[in-house]
This record gives sequence, structure tokens and C-alpha cells, in this order.
Amino acid sequence: MNLYDAHQHFQFDSLVPHHAAIDADLRRIGLRRAVVNATNADEWPVVADLAQRHDWIVPSHGVHPWDSGNRAEGWLEGLRAALVADPRAGVGEIGLDRFILGLKPGDPRIEGLRVAPLAEQIEVFTAQLALAAELNRAASIHCVQAWGALLEALHKTPRPARGFLLHGYGGPAEMIRSFTELGAFYSFNIELTQPQREGRLENFRAIPADRLLVETDAPTKPPPPDRNRFPLGDGPDGSAVNHPANIVVAYEALAELRGVPLESLAAQVEQNFCRLFL
Repeated sequence: MNLYDAHQHFQFDSLVPHHAAIDADLRRIGLRRAVVNATNADEWPVVADLAQRHDWIVPSHGVHPWDSGNRAEGWLEGLRAALVADPRAGVGEIGLDRFILGLKPGDPRIEGLRVAPLAEQIEVFTAQLALAAELNRAASIHCVQAWGALLEALHKTPRPARGFLLHGYGGPAEMIRSFTELGAFYSFNIELTQPQREGRLENFRAIPADRLLVETDAPTKPPPPDRNRFPLGDGPDGSAVNHPANIVVAYEALAELRGVPLESLAAQVEQNFCRLFL
């Protein structure tokens, strides 16, 4: 089978010491392509360099909503330059996040960040989405607790003709049709099999087959220990590091959920991935 990871972060520090082993494992399992998402301007050249050295990487450059408040002057021109320099590159990870607005000062997750209010996040997001539309590059979108605002922004802003990804879709079931009509694809990750995600899991029974993708979001969102086929130990914060080769586990879980043969799912996902990203 040919496997495709629609969303991951090979550049993150917890994976860097394991790059050679990860590369070998990915080739062994049959991974053909993976979208590696940069989340701020500092990461754009890092991901671009990795894409030169690993033929399975599809680079994607953007400013994540958590990084929106720290963007530098001239950031959008810099993003345009990074995209023009590589016609393969997508736009992402971009998006909206209300969850971060509720974090209190002193929380280590926002240490060193200026948290952008939602209106500012929307401004940064729509500028990047419009750029993706202008260049017709796939946009990889993060959304947490801001689905109504996202839908409104998508209606008001030019969108890439090839479509966009709602990665790890966690929105309401009743919004799937609206997002699909606007060009959405949806990526499944193994985190959705956790009991507390049951509602979100059910969405992936209803999503049209021609809009399905699969992701790891590595090094985050590892499988539960009993399904973790490629353990990498714990990161500096004590949480398990997700190996990108666990994409196999995500494919298996999605095939089981939808009641289809694994080979059929893989063939459909390959078509969908190529249509959106290649």
C-alpha cells in the first residue's frame, strides 16, 4: 500500500534526534508523501531544507494562530517569498484558536507568546488564505473552538481552487456539509479513537469518501500505548512522542471505523491526497 500523511511536524525538536531512523521506518512502511507544516517564519527555511533532503516531504509554510501575536513586520511578504521559491509548498499551518484565549499567564504552553485576540487571528488567517487562493496552494487549517468564525471567514475570503484541509477535524457534524461545499478535506488522526473524542470520531463515518485524508500530527497525538507500534519515548515535557510511522495505525483505525478494507481506504486516500496537495 502507498501511505500518505496529510499533517505532521518533522521539524519539531523531539523528532530531530530520530530523523535518520524515522526516515528509514517511513520508507519501510510504504509512506510516499507527508505534508510537513511550518508554524512560524523561523521554521519556513528549516522545513524547506528538510524537503530538499527527504523526497517524501511536501513542505507547507504558515503562521499558526498560536504564533500570530509574535509575527514580525513584513511576515506576509516573507511567506509569499517562501512559497514562490518552492512551487510544491502549501500554506499552513494556519487557522483560528479560541482555546488559547482561555489560558492564564504563567501557563508553560504560552510562555514567550503574545496571545493574539480572535479578531487578530482572523486577520492573519484570512491574509494567508487569500495568498493560498492567489497561488492555488493547498491550505492546512487548524481550528479549535472557533468553527463558526472559521466558516464565516471562509465564506468571506478567496479560497484555493484545489481545496483546503481541516486537519484532525473536531467541528460539529452538522457543519460538515457547509465546509465540504466550500472545498474542505478532512484528516483523521489516532487521537480521535480516545473515549472522550467519541463524538468527533463519529464524524468520520459521515465525511464523504472523496474528502478523507489521514494524519499523525507527529510528534503530538500518539496512539494509546497498546497501539503504539513505533515508540519513541517521552519528550522534555514528559508526554509520549508520536513517531510518524504510526500513520499505519491511523489508517487501520479509520478503515475499521468505516467498515472498509484497508487497501480500499488507502487507494481512496491516495487519490484524495494527490488531488489536494500534488
